[in-house]
Amino acid sequence: MPRLNLDVGRWLDGMQRSPVPSEPMVTHSQRTPEKARKLRAFGEVDTELVPSLAMAAGRALLWSQTGIAAVAPISSSMRFRAKRLASSFPFLVCRCPSSLVSTSVRCYNRPQSEVVSGELKTSGKEENFVLTTPLYYVNAPPHMGSAYTTIAADAIARFQRLLGKRVVFITGTDEHGEKIAAAAEASGSSPSEHCDTISQSYKILWKELDISYDKFIRTTDQKHEAIVKEFYSRVLNNGDIYRADYEGLYCVNCEEYKCFYAYSKVYTLRLLADEKELLENNCCPMHLKPCVLRKEDNYFFALSKYQKALEDYISSNPDFVKPSFRLNEVQGWITNGLKDFSISRSTVEWGIPVPNDKTQTIYVWFDALLGYITALSEDSEQSNLQQAVNSGWPASLHLIGKDILRFHAVYWPAMLLSAGLSIPNMVFGHGFLTKDGMKMGKSLGNTLEPMDLVQKFGADAVRYFFLREVEFGNDGDYSEERFVNIVNAHLANTIGNLLNRTLGLLKKNCQSTLPYDSIFAVEGNSFKDSVSQLVEKAKYHYENLSLSSACECILEIGNVGNLYIDKNAPWSRFKQGGASSEMAAKDLVIILEAMRIIAAALSPVAPSLCFRIYSQLGFSKEQFEAVTWDDTRWGELKAGRVMAEAKPVFAKIENNQDRDKKGSPEEGKNKKILRQGLVEA
Repeated sequence: MPRLNLDVGRWLDGMQRSPVPSEPMVTHSQRTPEKARKLRAFGEVDTELVPSLAMAAGRALLWSQTGIAAVAPISSSMRFRAKRLASSFPFLVCRCPSSLVSTSVRCYNRPQSEVVSGELKTSGKEENFVLTTPLYYVNAPPHMGSAYTTIAADAIARFQRLLGKRVVFITGTDEHGEKIAAAAEASGSSPSEHCDTISQSYKILWKELDISYDKFIRTTDQKHEAIVKEFYSRVLNNGDIYRADYEGLYCVNCEEYKCFYAYSKVYTLRLLADEKELLENNCCPMHLKPCVLRKEDNYFFALSKYQKALEDYISSNPDFVKPSFRLNEVQGWITNGLKDFSISRSTVEWGIPVPNDKTQTIYVWFDALLGYITALSEDSEQSNLQQAVNSGWPASLHLIGKDILRFHAVYWPAMLLSAGLSIPNMVFGHGFLTKDGMKMGKSLGNTLEPMDLVQKFGADAVRYFFLREVEFGNDGDYSEERFVNIVNAHLANTIGNLLNRTLGLLKKNCQSTLPYDSIFAVEGNSFKDSVSQLVEKAKYHYENLSLSSACECILEIGNVGNLYIDKNAPWSRFKQGGASSEMAAKDLVIILEAMRIIAAALSPVAPSLCFRIYSQLGFSKEQFEAVTWDDTRWGELKAGRVMAEAKPVFAKIENNQDRDKKGSPEEGKNKKILRQGLVEA
């Protein structure tokens, strides 16, 4: 039996909206709840009113002689809507007839291989972990804010790989919209040429920063356009898109209306923010630029329909938004009332055309959010929405800046519910990097160039500083003096110098060869327990996205190691000979095993530095790349392993004060004495 297209328009405060015309629809003249309540028993089914009844219960239905099929969810939570619908209508056939059901249908009787309760069920033992950065807007080259998000995502991805999970790390570029067209025109290039150039600059920077992404999606990719149109059609067929005139204040940099009114034939509705959220002269509080007054005739997404569904979902999934204070923000937005938003533009040509209206393009956010799903699809001409979803959706983690939290934690979940797809497991909104107390951003013109930092200080230094010094989730400030001091103290001194002087002693007294197994060397020594406890703490912090605390725990292993070697003074014990010399040799093995554990545990944060440590401990590149979190356990180093020649794994960075002090004779004398002490050690 052919599938029927039903008019699934909804009520809003007792007012009917006109559905967007698509294909011929089965109409029904009466939509009164009073008549719906007259259906008392199995035999009292008015087939003309079945769609209305379904809307009242929160589902759209397909009617046939073989039963009723429940189509994509509308207004109730993912977990309970099918049960509620079944109990509401005794005549409901819960098992959808296969001849009627498209891939958008969600039945209560799901096969085990489908997405259930936000988890991807797979037959294999390997656990999936899909994480994303935002798709970065290509109106200008990448800045440090973009790099910070991606560095953090990369550290999380590397840690999850250490745990043995099948990681899909997605990043990419958002390439449609008014700002892109304007930037291209300003540079004298076409939008396509402009996007190619800026997108490539992101790839170059990610390579310099050791970013290990698995998928790089561009919203101008052909496969993305096909999936966006398919998704749009699903939402349209679910009755959640309608047409209306509106006017209001628009921020070009946000690509968002800050305040506007929508007009249809039967209602006027205020949407999004009030004017009180704007600054003086109607300036955007984010970009500090005046919003412009616009009036358009566009298509809207019925976000308000999902008010209760989102409330229910967040209530039953308190970890959906992190940190917890960001969750409070989201709950506040929802509690204040969700307002429908425009999902098309009639004045923007550089975008994906609306499937049923070529005079308009799809709103950049409605387009870009779907890049997370498109990235999962294979690069083939047959790419489609369901294929992409089956390849790993839902995402385990969306990592974003707090300025785009509303789009990811409110708009995006509602869109997914409308299309019958699962909501991501978590959205984490981190803070801003500030400079002079203000957010760094391309639109504000106060950026810190990440490529300059990498070329000046190296990827390890940049990655470590921002992950260690900025508490993940909060704002953080950058200054070069603090950057240099932290990196030198932690990487060059605590870690680098400990390895360097231990390897020097091993070469001098043991011909660079380990005399004992690390398990044997540490017998009866509490040092191993201290290291193990710190490793467990670091793992806990990694798992909870407390990246700064994870770095702190790992660095503490280095601090404990330095205290241990200074206290036991193996250089003096070697001179004493006999049992003292044996104890000194064991001390070196203990410290080098601790260094190996540091390298394994810190590798998500500073991968190149940690490889250099592993290399000096006598391991190959292949052995380092095969490291898992299990390798943070004590006991990998064995007797007879030959260490490499000691070389600084991290060169100390000179700041302006260091260069000024070089001219001081007294300072030069003190440095000479210090070097002599290190040689003796």
